[in-house]
Amino acid sequence: MRLEEELKQRKPFKDERSKLVVNTIYTGLWFNGMLLDVLKKFNINDQHYNILRILRGRHPEPALTMEIKEVLVNKRGDLTRQLEKLVKLGLIEREINAACKTQIFSYITQKGLDTLDEIHKIHDYSESYHTITEEEAKIVNNILDKLRG
Repeated sequence: MRLEEELKQRKPFKDERSKLVVNTIYTGLWFNGMLLDVLKKFNINDQHYNILRILRGRHPEPALTMEIKEVLVNKRGDLTRQLEKLVKLGLIEREINAACKTQIFSYITQKGLDTLDEIHKIHDYSESYHTITEEEAKIVNNILDKLRG
């Protein structure tokens, strides 16, 4: 559906770039909303999901808290509190670095890996893009990369 129809917009956008700004934000929030609906079933939010994906990418190696913070898509909130919730859920484990007591390592657990697998069975983003060819996806990715500079 066209953006103007989704927004029930009565006036046209000033220009295509103005429309692109709104369309990018709207579409990102639309995807995030779909993801949040799935994540509620697992008692986690989008930031927890992002942390689990980061740790899965490092698995079986650990990640320092600062390393996680550097690559988080959404840096809102207190990362330590987010990590502690994942520990309570049994999705990650944390341990103090014996060589440097100020550093804390985080590891994804098997339960965390299994949870990510379950999430992906329920919600596979690639299904949302089935109408877009690989070439179109490449073009959009290049444009989005260009927008961020």
